[in-house]
Amino acid sequence: MSRLSVKHLLGTDELNSSDLGTIFEMADHFKEVINRPIKKVPTLRDTTIANVFFENSTRTRISFELAEKRLSADTVNFSASASSLKKGETLLDTINNILAMKVDMLVIRHSSPGACHFLSRKIDATIINAGDGTHEHPTQALLDCYSILKEKGRIKGLKVAIIGDILHSRVALSNIFALQKLGAEIMVSGPNTLIPRHIEMLGVKKEVNVQAALEWADVANILRIQLERQKSRAFPSLREYSLYYGINKKMIDSLNKEILIMHPGPINRGVEIDSDVADSNRSIILDQVENGVAIRMAVLYLLAPTLQNN
Repeated sequence: MSRLSVKHLLGTDELNSSDLGTIFEMADHFKEVINRPIKKVPTLRDTTIANVFFENSTRTRISFELAEKRLSADTVNFSASASSLKKGETLLDTINNILAMKVDMLVIRHSSPGACHFLSRKIDATIINAGDGTHEHPTQALLDCYSILKEKGRIKGLKVAIIGDILHSRVALSNIFALQKLGAEIMVSGPNTLIPRHIEMLGVKKEVNVQAALEWADVANILRIQLERQKSRAFPSLREYSLYYGINKKMIDSLNKEILIMHPGPINRGVEIDSDVADSNRSIILDQVENGVAIRMAVLYLLAPTLQNN
């Protein structure tokens, strides 16, 4: 059994191409498992995993919980809104108190970039980053890459356009790192106010004309406008954003080729993407959700202490 080169999954930046291949191979196995009548294996029966979410989440949290239960792990869910953090307890003290209850692995989402990296230097338990601020969201990028691979049969040589709110997205950065290691070309597109300065230094192309980006791309990964993270308005109104940067059926139909449509969710229908596009036969948005459980099962299994210690 192949192992990963890392103890924690803190970001796709720290994974190598061999790690990515190992995760995808294991995800193939677990995708077959979750499509059986009995969707459970005893693989992590003696492992306890805490889902420690300091930010609200629906899809990511449910996906991790399902992955853990499919692997027969014992799970506990932590909610920051009802925790001692409200009484002034530090992040490290909170985590150490959870670990004192004999927890083996932590799945952590936090609003501060680098929170998981900080904790990885202070504790021994395995950490999986479920999103840290505007930094990285590695399992989302892994499931995005895996979904492209399953649909296209390859990633090397493909042109992938990441469109929308690049500046406030943790999905964008993780996708850039992972896709480049797999041999894809990357372009980011959207209003200048939502694209980080000097992003070309990461080896990606930049295009403010969304139609031009679609004409260039084989795959379009459309990101949500994250108003909750914007300290000041980056555009006049949602209506204006939709008019100039939203992806609609007319734009897609004008292309002289097939293009794959993706979205990490949640979708702001009628803003960054119209329903006619999100629900079309070009869209693999629901496939991404299904693949997310298999990918997270693979990551949990490959990073489980029982495998690492063997």
